[in-house]
Amino acid sequence: MYAIIAFIPIIVTIIVMAGFNWPAKIALPLAWLITAVVCFAAWKMDIITIAAQTIAGFLNSIDTIVIIFGAILIMNTLKQSGGMGVINRMFTSVSDDPRIQVIIIGFMFGAFIEGAAGFGTPAALAAPLLIGLGFPPLCAAMCALIMNSTPVAYGAVGTPTNTAFNMVSSELGAAGVTNTEAWKLGLTKWVAIPSAIICPIIIFIVVFMMVKMFGKDKSTKYAIEVIPYILLSAVAFVVPYLICAAFLGPEFPSLIGALIALVICVVTAKKGIFVPKSKFEFPEHSQWAEHWKSTSDVQEDESMKVETTMSPVMAWVPYGIIAIILVITRIPQIGIKGILNVTTPPFAIAINSIFGVEVGFAWKWAWNPGVLPFILVALLIIPLHKMNGERVKAAWKQTFSMVGGAAIALLFGIAMVQLFKMSGAQFNNSGMDSMLIVMANGLADLFGTAYIVVAPIIGVIGAFISGSATVSCTLFSTLQYAAATRLGLAPMLILAMQVMGGAMGNMVCVNNIVSACATCGTIGAEGRLMRSNVVPCLIYAALTILILGGLILSGFNPIA
Repeated sequence: MYAIIAFIPIIVTIIVMAGFNWPAKIALPLAWLITAVVCFAAWKMDIITIAAQTIAGFLNSIDTIVIIFGAILIMNTLKQSGGMGVINRMFTSVSDDPRIQVIIIGFMFGAFIEGAAGFGTPAALAAPLLIGLGFPPLCAAMCALIMNSTPVAYGAVGTPTNTAFNMVSSELGAAGVTNTEAWKLGLTKWVAIPSAIICPIIIFIVVFMMVKMFGKDKSTKYAIEVIPYILLSAVAFVVPYLICAAFLGPEFPSLIGALIALVICVVTAKKGIFVPKSKFEFPEHSQWAEHWKSTSDVQEDESMKVETTMSPVMAWVPYGIIAIILVITRIPQIGIKGILNVTTPPFAIAINSIFGVEVGFAWKWAWNPGVLPFILVALLIIPLHKMNGERVKAAWKQTFSMVGGAAIALLFGIAMVQLFKMSGAQFNNSGMDSMLIVMANGLADLFGTAYIVVAPIIGVIGAFISGSATVSCTLFSTLQYAAATRLGLAPMLILAMQVMGGAMGNMVCVNNIVSACATCGTIGAEGRLMRSNVVPCLIYAALTILILGGLILSGFNPIA
């Protein structure tokens, strides 16, 4: 009974977001309010404790919000400086085969942007670029969304995976895990391994769907012919992706993997290595089905047409600086990590209690990639790209506008989870376990070992309703960990399923579908796009269950 009561805020969130299309910035404050009422009425928490833990949740959200702000600021600054336009134009001369274009731009460029910025930016940049190359708008939206899945777990310098780890870090300590950094590296690795296996399959599925749904001849042979290039590009991506995940942590796999793969893919495409000899074509524009076309004019971002004489090398310099700073600050042997990654002043801000309630908050601002390197590099771009004051002002104004909704959603989403976690016996007068433990126990008892099938689907649902793999991990990581612990099901692998579920949910989430259709001018085709993307999402989920679920059932339990 109490498990059902504890689930009420989640159920309400799903109903208002999936059923009534409420945005996360409205739905999650409502969910927090309901959670607070449940804490007070059913768990007998006093108002002071509820208020203190809510504020603690707000404070805990700062880390993620600053990363989002910094990542999007870099993107908008490069748009306003003309650098992003230079980068985009580089791709137009690489190949005239749509199958190669969709791999390089849809996957590799999208993966790089995901690794650097995340939060919906890859599809927003890649899809219009594909339309400019002659793709039907609906096809461009479909391809960009589906391909933006494998890189998402490490989007915006690892934010979803870092969030999942941060949400369970206190539970790890309570479970006696002393080397939490090694545990995080283990989680990063076990998200990467199945993702790397699935990567070429997802790329092939996209090419296959493009050929069968939008091709002139709709012949399967056009998809089969490109398999050698798909394998080449996938290997170019997943090898550095896996190395970074195994040794460096969640900040690097998508960013470095895509950067290396982009170079390899562009060079091999220009030289015709593994590129099919036949030419795949879309039908003439006059033969396009009506639902393929834009139903409204695609509004081209004026900032992408900034006149500049900037060289491609200079356009890429900011991302090079970002990569260098991340490597220098994240590799322990260099020594800077030990200086910045601390919970004491001056490199951290700590608050031990709020209203007399112990919260133990510490924000490691110097360790936050939103500050170092993102905001720092955004400031460096100004003199590097010779930006004027109006362009700088526009970049910051756009960033604040874009981040506002996500910030509200995260503030209340993390506050809600904070109440879930901290509603246990030490803070209530009911003597019950926390709402989170009650929910986890309910799910564990309901599904038993079959929970391995449920775990990635929970991640998908989180992304579907919120539009973000990060928010999905915020909402459900602690729940997943607690359920896995109760069932004895390798918590690290179950948490990896959650992260992957959030990533694959990116291709079907309401926010991304609506955003992609708006960007591509295909308003009204949202339902059609969602139906087409459900199939690869389910395939991704089935493969995840097969790989990680199979390992769990075999008794494998990675201990970092």
